[in-house]
Amino acid sequence: MNTQDNIILKVENLSKVFAVKPEPIEALMDINLEIYAGEIFGIIGLSGAGKSTLIRCLNLLEKPTSGRVFFKGRDLSALPKSELLKLRQSMGMIFQSFNLFQQRSAIENICYPLEIARVSREQRLSRARKLLELVGLPDRETATPSELSGGQQQRVAIARALATSPSVLLCDEATSALDPSTTDSILALLKKINRELGVTIVLITHEMSVVERICDRVAVIDRSRIVEVGSVTEIFVRPQSAIARQLVFPGGELVERLTGDTALRIVFDGESSFEPVLANMVLACQAPVNILSADSKNIEGRAYGQMLIQLPDDPAAQRRIHEYLKSRNITFTEEIWHDNA
Repeated sequence: MNTQDNIILKVENLSKVFAVKPEPIEALMDINLEIYAGEIFGIIGLSGAGKSTLIRCLNLLEKPTSGRVFFKGRDLSALPKSELLKLRQSMGMIFQSFNLFQQRSAIENICYPLEIARVSREQRLSRARKLLELVGLPDRETATPSELSGGQQQRVAIARALATSPSVLLCDEATSALDPSTTDSILALLKKINRELGVTIVLITHEMSVVERICDRVAVIDRSRIVEVGSVTEIFVRPQSAIARQLVFPGGELVERLTGDTALRIVFDGESSFEPVLANMVLACQAPVNILSADSKNIEGRAYGQMLIQLPDDPAAQRRIHEYLKSRNITFTEEIWHDNA
C-alpha cells in the first residue's frame, strides 16, 4: 500500500540552476515528488525538459541549488560526505552509454563497486557470478565490453549497479541507445529485478511506450517543471497537460492531417472494440467522422486503445456525438487543433 510510511524517495521544492554565461540556465524549478518503495516510477519528458538533471539530483551526483531530497527519511544534503558516499551504495545507477571500464572484463566491472566497498575478493566474485546469472550472462564473465553487444553491455551495467544490493535503481535513459527488440528484453529484466528483488526503480525516458510497458506511476516533466503525476492508466486515459497529450498520441505526433478545428480522442478500456462503437455512433448520430489515427496498448496487464477522430463542422452533430459517448460511458476528450498552413 502506498502511504507516507512507504515513501523511499521524497523531493521537496527542488530547483537547479546552472551558473553559465551569458545567462544562468534553470534546469529544474520547484520539483516535488514522492516515490514509494517497491514501485517502478517513470519520469517522462522531451529532450531538454530536465529529466537527466533530476535523476542525478536524486542521489546528489548533481547538487540542487535549493530544495531537499530525502532517502528513507534522511535529508541527503544534510549528510557529511562520508555518509553520503556510503548511502549511495543503496542507490544503484545505470546510464544510456553503459559507462563500463573498457579494459576490464564483465565480472571485473561488476566487482568494481565491491572493491570500493572493501569487500573480500572471494565475496566479490561470488556476488558478481550470481548477478551475471541474474542478468542472463553466466558464460560471459571474461568478455570485455568490446566483445559484448549493446544489450549485453547494459546487462553488465545493471549487474554492476546491483552489486552493493541497493534498494533503489536509478535508470538514466537506460534503453534509448538500444534497438526495439533489445529494449524489450532490458525492460523485462528490470521488471524481473523489481519483482524478485523488491528493488524500487526510477526510470527516465522520452518514450511513452517504455512507461506503458513497465511503470506503475509516472511524472511528466516539461520545461523544467513537473506538470502532472499519476498512474500510467490515469495519464493515458486522461492526460491533463499539453505535453502529456502529445506523448500519448500515436507516435507522439500532433495530427497534421486535420483540416478543421476540433477532434475527439476516444479511449477504449478493453471491454469495447473500435469498430462497433464507432459504427454505432455514426448510425445513431447521423454524423460521419474522419478517423485520423488509432492504436492499442497493454497497460498494467490490460488492453487499452485510443482513436482520434475529426468531428463534422456542424455544432449540432458534435453535440449528438458527445451525448452518445457519454451515454455509453466511453471516455473521450476534445482536442483543439489549428491549421497553420
